Amino acid sequence: MPLSPPTAVALPASPAFDGAVAVAGAVFVADPAGVIYWPEQGLLAVADLHFEKGSSFAERGVMLPPYDTAATLARLSVLIAHYAPRAVVALGDSFHDRRGPARLADTDRATLRGLQRGRDWIWITGNHDPEPAEGIGGRFTETLKVGALTFRHQPEENASAEIAGHLHPVARVSRHGRAVSRRCFACDGDRMVMPAFGAYAGGLNIRDRAFARVFQTLRFTAHMLGQQRVYPVAAENCQPD
Repeated sequence: MPLSPPTAVALPASPAFDGAVAVAGAVFVADPAGVIYWPEQGLLAVADLHFEKGSSFAERGVMLPPYDTAATLARLSVLIAHYAPRAVVALGDSFHDRRGPARLADTDRATLRGLQRGRDWIWITGNHDPEPAEGIGGRFTETLKVGALTFRHQPEENASAEIAGHLHPVARVSRHGRAVSRRCFACDGDRMVMPAFGAYAGGLNIRDRAFARVFQTLRFTAHMLGQQRVYPVAAENCQPD
């Protein structure tokens, strides 16, 4: 299920942090909305959009408000207008299932086409949407190599210089007797796992063994999403569920 909206619980302060996160020598802007922007390449990356999750659940008799795709596209539109990227990379599970593209409303399809106009749009295939889809524009690939970095959906064990999605990282911290969980970027300087962006996407605590398999250690940082900025917190200082 989707995470609850951010609460008023204060996150640990880090006044010197300006939102820049380095991965294998490349410097990204980690936006508190949950995307990264690479100024040097004019590239914006977003993970796990999970378009049409609501309609997917509806097909199975679980009725959710059918507005998740429109809401996710609206948030993404704001970020694309702000950064004006030359390229957008969607890191897999962009649709909640392989029939999702066919269920897109005409208005959402038109919005997506508008976002793609004048820029390169790369769909990385994911485990929910492993095959290219027709009628949604852009181009499809399993991985994307840009310089030393590899963009893919699912992080690989023992990989390096990698930016991936799939795990939907969430960090939990406690301050003054109150706890808060937020989506986060999980990064050790050599690789990053991005937060899920979709309106109905859930999350997995970074203390889960799935992250231990990726990073092999707790020496990584959870860049937790706040209202106006991201807050870097050492993974070892975060709490399990």
